[in-house]
Amino acid sequence: MLKEAIFHEPDSNYCYPISNNEITLRLRVSKKDNFEKVSVIYGCKYDYYIKQQAILMNERCVDELYRYYEVTIKLIDVRFVYVFKLEENNKVYYFCEDGVLDKYDFSLAYFNCFQYPFINDIDTLKKIDWLKDRVFYQIFVDRFNQGDFNKEQAYINLKIDEIPKPSSFYGGDLKGIIAKLDYLNELGVNALYLTPIFKSKSNHKYDIADYYQVDNMFGSKEDLKELVDKAHKLGIRVVLDAVFNHCSSDIYQFQDVIKNGKNSKYFDWFIIHGDKVDQKKVNYEIFSICDYLPKLNSNNKEVRNFLIEIGKYYVKNFDIDGWRLDVADELSHVFWREFRLAIKEVKQDCFLVAENWHNSYPFLKGDQFDSIMNYAFTKALLDYLAFKSKDALETSYKLNDLLLRNSDIVNDMMLNLIDTHDTDRFYTSCNKDIDLLTLSLAILFMFKGIPGLYYGIEIPLEGGYDPDNRRPMNFNKINYESTYFKTLKELISLRKSNKALAFGSININVDRGMLVIERENQNEKLTLYVNNTGKALNVNFEKVILKYNYENFTLADKGFVIVSGGNK
Repeated sequence: MLKEAIFHEPDSNYCYPISNNEITLRLRVSKKDNFEKVSVIYGCKYDYYIKQQAILMNERCVDELYRYYEVTIKLIDVRFVYVFKLEENNKVYYFCEDGVLDKYDFSLAYFNCFQYPFINDIDTLKKIDWLKDRVFYQIFVDRFNQGDFNKEQAYINLKIDEIPKPSSFYGGDLKGIIAKLDYLNELGVNALYLTPIFKSKSNHKYDIADYYQVDNMFGSKEDLKELVDKAHKLGIRVVLDAVFNHCSSDIYQFQDVIKNGKNSKYFDWFIIHGDKVDQKKVNYEIFSICDYLPKLNSNNKEVRNFLIEIGKYYVKNFDIDGWRLDVADELSHVFWREFRLAIKEVKQDCFLVAENWHNSYPFLKGDQFDSIMNYAFTKALLDYLAFKSKDALETSYKLNDLLLRNSDIVNDMMLNLIDTHDTDRFYTSCNKDIDLLTLSLAILFMFKGIPGLYYGIEIPLEGGYDPDNRRPMNFNKINYESTYFKTLKELISLRKSNKALAFGSININVDRGMLVIERENQNEKLTLYVNNTGKALNVNFEKVILKYNYENFTLADKGFVIVSGGNK
């Protein structure tokens, strides 16, 4: 037994309540250790010394180094304590706060058992029910579609088939999105994430000068209200982009600091090193290397209140369904805790999804975000399909590892992506190989969480890094009769209609070099088989409900099959 590999932590992603009387436990051990049985010995903390119950744990998954066990226990008494019992080679071991022991004295358990002392409902992260059948579609507003031709046109300098530059404007706006709602509904997407729409000089609007104005390039507040209302009538949810880490140097508060220095009442709204702003030396904290994007000081209560009121304003007045939180990991935990409480009081099922590129467990304990944009998933697919640096087994390990970073409550709400406005287009990353792009979509739609599509995927648009990944949408280039487009639509439909994909369990493994993803919920089961082995495989699949490059019992390289159930 490799004792140092054994790990558990109460009140964490290894121990979390899923309701007011149910709790999920996880235990990590070495992948090399094959225990005959792993059990939880549990009870009420006040009579545990005389009264214990036992329940077997199931093997959840493996990754490169470890094996994980998991069980969900329904409790009568939620004053919960426990130890783990491990059985190997006719020997019994116990794992508690004192580590691995050869025997355990339950009469002294109050010193060293694990505990979750009481399940307080307010601490239990709740799943947002409307997410269970969602397919998100991200729109970079300027590049999607122009609907208002009466607005000022002089700023528009980009034609539909041109490669954009940082200063390019195509003219997309809110009316243009409204005009395409029927198209989006027919495609099957039922949630929109819009890049920022507020007053700004740029095409991307991540440099906001006034949070309470819709930029006139994009339209008006009336247009925003019309968009949300019409989207809702079609069953489409709308999420806006909140840029709270930084703002434009043109914003009134920063201009006041430039003018008045320490005498400005907004001086402490920013993090300035000195008594006044020096824009040449850039003696203030900024986003990235952009001196025109001063960082807002979320340590300041006035700043926190200012930003919270903005968040509440658009939920209250426009009935938006969520906020995508830009550069969220650079703001304080205190701010996000306050923001969550305030927004959830206005609309309990408002979706808070953060742009955090790395492991974000500290933000995902239920007191800050519901979810993040899952760029680690993006990287796993790039490694497997585009870069060919990981095979199916290594990819299964990585995907399992990603799932174990957080509770399954969070995993069900994770916004999974293959590309966005901040990455190369996946189609370009895989050298415009339409088969590999299609495989990435199959994995995206079968993975635990919410699939997110970047506008233009249906063409598919190509593009390298910013700004090339923000080319104008050309609806005339969509081939509605292509196998690719039809497969995309079928995957969207399957995601929305099958209970196995709606908050269902997941199992990831490998079979004959194929990546295998199984999803199951309420007696429905789907299994995806992905062939990225470099050769065709002779496999007889039964109950096929969706296939790509599979004919006559042969699954071609760069092909996939989704079957009902799991048996071939």
